[in-house]
Amino acid sequence: MATTEHPPPSRLRAWMLEGLSDMGKSGGHTGPHAQPEPAHKGQRWWRVMCLTGVDYFSTLGYQPGIAALAAGLLSPIATIVLVVVTLAGALPVYRRVAAESPHGEGSIAMLERLLSFWQGKLFVLTLLGFAATDFLITITLSAADASTHLVENPHLTDALQGKQMIITLFLVALLGAVFLKGFLEAIGVAVALVGIYLALNVVVVIVGIYHVITAEHVITDWTSALTTEHGNVFVMIGVALIVFPKLALGLSGFETGVAVMPHVQGDPGDTEERPTGRIRDTRKLLTTAALIMSCFLIATSFITTLLIPEKEFRSGGDANGRALAYLAHEYLGNAFGTVYDVSTICILWFAGASAMAGLLNLMPRYLPRYGMAPHWARAVRPMVIVFTLIAFLVTWIFDADVDAQGGAYATGVLVLISSAAVAVTIAARKAGQRGWTIGFGVISAVFLYTTVVNVIERPDGVKIGACFIVGIILVSLLSRLARAFELRVTSVSLDPMAERFIRDMASRKMRFIANEPDRRDKAEYRDKIEQIRADNDMPEQEDFVFVEVTVTDPSEFEAGLTVRGEVLHGRYRVLTLESASIPNALAALLLHVRDETDCIPHIYFEWTEGGPFANFLRFFLFGQGEVAPVTREVLREAEPDRSRRPRVHTG
Repeated sequence: MATTEHPPPSRLRAWMLEGLSDMGKSGGHTGPHAQPEPAHKGQRWWRVMCLTGVDYFSTLGYQPGIAALAAGLLSPIATIVLVVVTLAGALPVYRRVAAESPHGEGSIAMLERLLSFWQGKLFVLTLLGFAATDFLITITLSAADASTHLVENPHLTDALQGKQMIITLFLVALLGAVFLKGFLEAIGVAVALVGIYLALNVVVVIVGIYHVITAEHVITDWTSALTTEHGNVFVMIGVALIVFPKLALGLSGFETGVAVMPHVQGDPGDTEERPTGRIRDTRKLLTTAALIMSCFLIATSFITTLLIPEKEFRSGGDANGRALAYLAHEYLGNAFGTVYDVSTICILWFAGASAMAGLLNLMPRYLPRYGMAPHWARAVRPMVIVFTLIAFLVTWIFDADVDAQGGAYATGVLVLISSAAVAVTIAARKAGQRGWTIGFGVISAVFLYTTVVNVIERPDGVKIGACFIVGIILVSLLSRLARAFELRVTSVSLDPMAERFIRDMASRKMRFIANEPDRRDKAEYRDKIEQIRADNDMPEQEDFVFVEVTVTDPSEFEAGLTVRGEVLHGRYRVLTLESASIPNALAALLLHVRDETDCIPHIYFEWTEGGPFANFLRFFLFGQGEVAPVTREVLREAEPDRSRRPRVHTG
C-alpha cells in the first residue's frame, strides 16, 4: 500500500495523538485502557464488580431524594416496584447480553449484527446518541451531586454557598485532566471506594432503622398518611406503578457491567471464542450488584421517607440531592457526616470517570470504523477534550442541578435497557427458545412503556438525547463526506491464480480493464476489449486483465480486500473483488500491484452516463457511480508522487 511522507509532528500533536497508530487494527483496543487481558487472566469478578459499582452504587447519593420527590410518601412502595423490575427484568436481560457479547460490546453490537446497509448505521448512531446522553449526564449529574454534598456540608456551607456551578465545572475539568494525563482503570481504587462507601451506608441504614423502630409514632404517622392520601393498598400499588418511570435512575449501571467484561478473570480453559468462565463470572457480578443495590434501595427509601421532612427534599432543602448525607449529619454527627460526604464525593466523582471510560470505549469502537469520524477520534486525548467541553455545556444548561438532569439521565438509561431487551428477545427467537422469547418480549414491553412514559413526563431527556443524536449524525455524515476520497482498504491479499496473473504481466506493461460484470459471457469481454482499444487508439497486440468489483455493503468504510483470479471462456483473465466501494477497491489493487512488482499499472474505464452530482451521490451512498474520476482522486490522495501514481485512462 502507498505511504505518504509527512513532516515530523510537533510535540503537542504527538502527545495528543499518542497511541493512534495502534487504533482500529484487527483486535485493537480503542478505549483509554490497556489491551484487555486474555480470558485466563484478569481480575476476580467481585473486584470488577466494584469497578462498575462506582457508577451503579453511587446512585445512592441521589436516588432516595429523587424517589421521595417523585413518589412522596409512596417512595418505599415505588422503590419495591423498581427492585422487582430490576431483578425480574433488567438482570435477566443483561445476563443474556453477557452471553451474547462476551467481549464487552454490549447490546448495541448485538443490534448492529441484525441490521446492515445505511439503516443499520443510522440505527447504531441513534443508540450512540442515547448512550452519549447516558454517559455524559452521568458525568455532569454525578459532579453536580458531589458539589451539592460539598456545599451542603455544615462546615463549608458559609464558604461555598452559591459556588456550586464553579465547583461542578472544576470537578468535570479535573476528571478531564486525569484522562489527559493517561487514565487506567484502577480496580484497586474502585474496590476501596466501593467498600468504604457501602460500609458507611450500612451504618447510616442501621442507625436510620433503629430510629424508625424506637420512635414508634413515625411508622404510625406514615401509614396513616398513606391511608388518608391513597385509600387502600391497591390504589397505592397502582400509583407506585404510575410513578415508577421517574425512578428509572435506579436501573443505571447494567450497561457498564457488561462493558467491563474483558477485565473479568475466566477459567484456564477459556478461549476468546468460548469464554465460558468469563460469562459465568460476569453473570455473578451482575446478579450480586443487583441484589446489593436492591437491598440498599429499599432500606434507604424507607428510612429517608420516614425520617426526613418532605420540605427538605425540595429544591433548596437540606436533603435535596443528599438524603442519606442529611441523615448521616442528623443522627451520627457532623464528624461522621463529613466522612460520609467525602466518601460520597469521591465515589460520585469516580462514577464520572467510569462514564468517561465508557464513552471513550464506545465512540471509537463505531464512528471511525464507519468513516464517520476523523482519524484523531481514535485517540483518547482529543476525545477527552471534546467530551469535557460538552460536559461543561450540559452543566451550564442545567445550572448544575441534580433534579433537572434526572430526566435526561433516565431517558438515556431506559433507551439502552430497552434496546438490550429487544436485542435479547430477537436473539432468543433466532435460537428457537419460545419461552425466553415470550419472557423477554414482556420485559421489552415493560421497558418500552417506561421509556415512553418517561419521555412524555420529562421531555427534556429526549430533547437533549435528540440533540446528541442530531449532532452525532450530522458530524458523522460530514466526516464521511470529507473522507470520501480516502484510501480505506486496510489490506490486500491475492489468491494463487491472481498472483500468477500479476507475475505474468510484470514482464511487460500492466494494463487492467475495469468491467462491470453483467452476463459474463464471451461476447461481453470481447466487446469490452474492442471498445477500450478503439477509445484509446491501441494496437491489437496489447494484452489486458479484467477487474470486476462487486459491491457488498456500501455503508461499510474500512475492510480488507481479497482478490481472486479466474480464466473465463478459455482466454479472458479476470480478477474479482468484493468491496463496499468500487473506486477504493480498484485504487487499492493498483497500489498493491505497483508495490509488489515495482511497475506502474494502467487501468482503463469508459465514462459513466449521467450527471456528475447524481453520480457522486451514487458513489457516496452506494459505492458506485462516477468510478473513473473517483478512482483517480483516491489514487491522487494516497500517492502524492505523480511519477509513482498508477495511470487512469478514460475513453
